[in-house]
Amino acid sequence: MSDKIEKSYLKHKICVSGAATTEHCADATLTKAKELGREIVRQNGVLVTGATTGVPYWSAIGAKEEGGISIGISPAASEIAHIKKYRLPTDYFDLIMYTGFEYAGRNLLLTRSSDAVIIVCGRIGTLNEFTIAFEDKKPIGVLTGTGGTADKIEKLVAESHRGPGKIIYNSDPKQLVKKLVKLIDEEKAEKEK
Repeated sequence: MSDKIEKSYLKHKICVSGAATTEHCADATLTKAKELGREIVRQNGVLVTGATTGVPYWSAIGAKEEGGISIGISPAASEIAHIKKYRLPTDYFDLIMYTGFEYAGRNLLLTRSSDAVIIVCGRIGTLNEFTIAFEDKKPIGVLTGTGGTADKIEKLVAESHRGPGKIIYNSDPKQLVKKLVKLIDEEKAEKEK
């Protein structure tokens, strides 16, 4: 049996990180987030998000509409806290892990449990998830043209003098996921040598 067939059940775990509140995002951001969720599924991926509203929620809608798997990692300690204290959604997720680690701890688990992270629009929490992924040398996709943090990352990285990282910039969800999956596959192949 070939190695490709033996591992055909393996799926890429791709995190979509972005603004929970989207008033500052570009007009088509939520539509692009939904398409991103669909593309992750189409390209053999499982969606991982912070189980929140806005960009992550719309990507979960797209993943579920495409028949895929959507996993949420919550800052709350329980489903009741997730709903009542944080006022976060539970629909469109196949599984929600309740961490009890607040946002900072959740962000660390979210990025570390993923093969790659995609940044869409965003605010300070998205920047936190980006910097964790960057420091962990994860493949990162930035959906440009969505506003907020996403449109500031390229300049921020250039001015930070830490090298370019493993970052792919693209304004098309399909192309971004395709290039990111290729990078993940190349890295996994390199580790297996």
